[in-house]
Amino acid sequence: MGSTAGLVNEDEGARKLDVLIIGAGFGGCYSLYKLRQLGLDVHLFEAGSGLGGVWHWNTYPGARVDSEIPYYQFSVPEVWRKWNWSERFPGGEELRAYFKHVDQVLNLSRDITYSANVIDARYDESVARWTVSAQNGQKAVCKYLVCATGSSFKPHYPDFKNLQSFQGQIIHSTRWPAVANTTNKRVAIIGSGATAVQCTQEIAKQAQHLTVYIRTASISLPMYQRPLSEIEQRINKSTYKRTFAHCRKTKSGLGYDPQPGSVFELNSEEREELWEELWSRGGFNFNQANYRDFLVDPKANKLMYDFWAKKTRPRLKNPDKAAFLVPETPPFFFGTKRSSLEQDYYECCDQDNVDIVDLKKNPIVEFTRKGIICQDGVEQEFDTVVMATGFDAMTGSLTNMNIHGRDGVTFKDRWKDGVFTHLGLCSSGCPNMFFIYGPQAPTAFTNGPVFIESQVDIVIDFIKKLQSQGIKSIEAQRNAEEKWKYAIQEACNKTLMPLTDSWYMGANIPGKKREQLNYLSGIEQYELDCRTALETLEGFTVIYSAGK
Repeated sequence: MGSTAGLVNEDEGARKLDVLIIGAGFGGCYSLYKLRQLGLDVHLFEAGSGLGGVWHWNTYPGARVDSEIPYYQFSVPEVWRKWNWSERFPGGEELRAYFKHVDQVLNLSRDITYSANVIDARYDESVARWTVSAQNGQKAVCKYLVCATGSSFKPHYPDFKNLQSFQGQIIHSTRWPAVANTTNKRVAIIGSGATAVQCTQEIAKQAQHLTVYIRTASISLPMYQRPLSEIEQRINKSTYKRTFAHCRKTKSGLGYDPQPGSVFELNSEEREELWEELWSRGGFNFNQANYRDFLVDPKANKLMYDFWAKKTRPRLKNPDKAAFLVPETPPFFFGTKRSSLEQDYYECCDQDNVDIVDLKKNPIVEFTRKGIICQDGVEQEFDTVVMATGFDAMTGSLTNMNIHGRDGVTFKDRWKDGVFTHLGLCSSGCPNMFFIYGPQAPTAFTNGPVFIESQVDIVIDFIKKLQSQGIKSIEAQRNAEEKWKYAIQEACNKTLMPLTDSWYMGANIPGKKREQLNYLSGIEQYELDCRTALETLEGFTVIYSAGK
């Protein structure tokens, strides 16, 4: 297919590439594996010191994936044939070991520069090339730029008054230190999302006293963790290829069978029987394998919430904690925020050494040298404060990177009034640039590895077409972006999601435009939309190389 390997010139010291990939999580690793097969010269810049993306960075206590095995892994046979998992929902340590195995099998590191945090990228229209610079001085010049930067890289720090005056240890969950001061200490956790749930479960068992600051209680589902035996996995591998192929045909990338039709087609006894069975499976079965009208019909949604509350409330003996964590009135519509998976979260919150602060009734006013003062004027003293305050999700990694398009505009400015992409793959002003697992794709509504492989395979086919047809560059057209954005918002407005403030809607970051950041129709339909556009390159400005 023709490669342009080598150096631009010795003065610049930049790698001259066909493709540069940014990020070595699932998306970057699979992109590198597949792009090599095209015979292109490809390299990857990774900010961290190892593979894994979020699993490299997230070392907080209890860090664990919430998509289950066998679905949460690469579908590459060379990888899964010689790998067995220890449990249904692997923890961070096991996932880091998995990525080492992936590296050994696929020999990825030979084409990766680690500790290469990208701080600048610029497009030169005259030569149709990107120049990318990393903080460590590394540079690359490439025809195609693949941003596999994921949805959850840039941590969000709320603007608390006098935060810097606190003399104890402040930890953001995404940058967990080698030594965390939590055992037999007074600890605060701020947050109620998946990370906060996982941290709470672990820290409640070791802290002298734990105070959890919660604005909105989560609706967490039972994980039902269990060990996986070697013989069970050996046998199940006989259907892995079919399993992964099936996942690509589903909305969520999980191998669950959803219920067609409406929940109101069942009488109350039939509904209870089905829901008990789905609940007993654990994981995301209760929402993903259920009837889907709970996302559009408030009555169906309330039935789901009431069933969840009936199963969950008895786990809390303290009536005040039960009233806040499992209220009679739903804190938001079920499923309009991502449900966390928990193992013993509610029992941990119920412990005598755990206090819960309702931030809507008693918001944080300021930090002090010794701790936190809320609106009630009481100063709570802490040794350690854990910020489980989430991410500038979906867009933060791109707006943070100083990527200058053909027009010189960065994503921070390009998207200041909202996100615009074509197909959740490309941006106007940025020729030959592709996003993996980014905004306006099914990203947050899917099991990562399955969707990532689907999206990377689309990008691979785009690049194959551009190379074979002598195309110098493609660039998304603004009218195509507007059409794509409008379709996503229209689909969202038919659901209950706009009625909830969530990171799906960009509502967790002050000043960020409130809009649906994800494509709602699932993996199979997304792939069809992308491949339809690929046929004719509809929605793209196409520039051919001289002589074509």
